[in-house]
Amino acid sequence: MFYRLLLLVSVVLFAGCASNPMQVSATQTLQQPQSDMAQVVFMRSSFFGAAINASLYDVTDGEIQFIGIIANDTKIPYETEPGKRVFMVVSEAADFMEANLDSGKNYFSIATPRMGAWKARFSLWPIKNDPSAEFQLNSKDFEKWVSATKLVENTDKSKAWFESNKRSVQQKYDEYWPVWKNKSAEELSKRTLEENDNN
Repeated sequence: MFYRLLLLVSVVLFAGCASNPMQVSATQTLQQPQSDMAQVVFMRSSFFGAAINASLYDVTDGEIQFIGIIANDTKIPYETEPGKRVFMVVSEAADFMEANLDSGKNYFSIATPRMGAWKARFSLWPIKNDPSAEFQLNSKDFEKWVSATKLVENTDKSKAWFESNKRSVQQKYDEYWPVWKNKSAEELSKRTLEENDNN
């Protein structure tokens, strides 16, 4: 009975793992951004919630720009203009991360799952150049995330998914952005990539 239950749990956990519409990049070498741009590399590596995909967006100035769909053990590089940026991760709910980016530099973020009402929710955390931070550049975990995750890129299928889900994504932004704005300065600082948090 125990093994039957374990098998059932495994099926539930891993059902849909192959449904990620992103494709593995032909080149698995992480590139530096152009000299006048910055790059944020979003990573995800966690057993919990492994079967649930999350979607990523640049929502700077309230405009929703699709970055990609992040499955477990993948990473998505996103090149953008330097300066102040805001990013959003969406699954059952929405959460955010802020950033102050410098040109010509690579930055890293980790998407972490947590229990939601019906499925896993996700948070975006900056990986910081700070030994007291929750997630640190100078750590074995960081090295493992970089080496164990695969670079993926958008496809026509992932772009079509966004087009068909735009309305839902907008609703989640409208619901959860005010919650984010009510966070304290200390909380926001922990969830912000700063210029010197580059690798």
